[in-house]
Amino acid sequence: MDLTRLFPRWLGARRAAPARRWLVVDVETTGLDPQADELLAIAAVAVDVSDPRRPAVLLHDSIEILLRPAERPGPPDRANVLLHGIGIGVQRAAAEPAVGLAEWNRFVDGAPLAGFHVDFDRAVIERAQRRAGLPTTAGPWLDLSPLAAVLHPEVSGHALDDWLAHFGIRCLQRHRAAADALATAELLLRLWPALARQGGPMDFDQLCRLAAQRRWLG
Repeated sequence: MDLTRLFPRWLGARRAAPARRWLVVDVETTGLDPQADELLAIAAVAVDVSDPRRPAVLLHDSIEILLRPAERPGPPDRANVLLHGIGIGVQRAAAEPAVGLAEWNRFVDGAPLAGFHVDFDRAVIERAQRRAGLPTTAGPWLDLSPLAAVLHPEVSGHALDDWLAHFGIRCLQRHRAAADALATAELLLRLWPALARQGGPMDFDQLCRLAAQRRWLG
């Protein structure tokens, strides 16, 4: 399936009101160290929560940006390339970080951000923004990993794959930022009904506090 057609780059389509437009984010990097490895791809898909009873994924309000990594001595890390599928030629043809991340900042436009194990995504994105001389993303961040554990304590899994399997969510291409962001957005929608057990739909800040309680309890 052509992810480019399913998950188009942002074209300035009509958006939900800022307070009701949440973005689910995913990244691909050259490694697993957020303080050393480089950001290769960043993607997000919007979720419209204007009707708190029926949130909706908005494919027309989505983005995927490939960023050119700095040249490094030595042979390319082929194992890492096999994981995320972003070939050396594609990396070299990608956007300069300052250009791609400026486009990212315009797309986010202050929207709150969500992801799975989001501390990594946030650290990588903000480090790349600082290196490019750009302001860091202003919106608050929600980690769906502890939130999912609060809402569904019967699930013992910790990885995104565990939660996708639990809810029967199909990811079109794991370890591609666009596909992972879309699958994570679908996970957010599957978690939504369980909020009724917590007193009904909550705003973004309330969800962040609920997730933080789980993280504090370990």
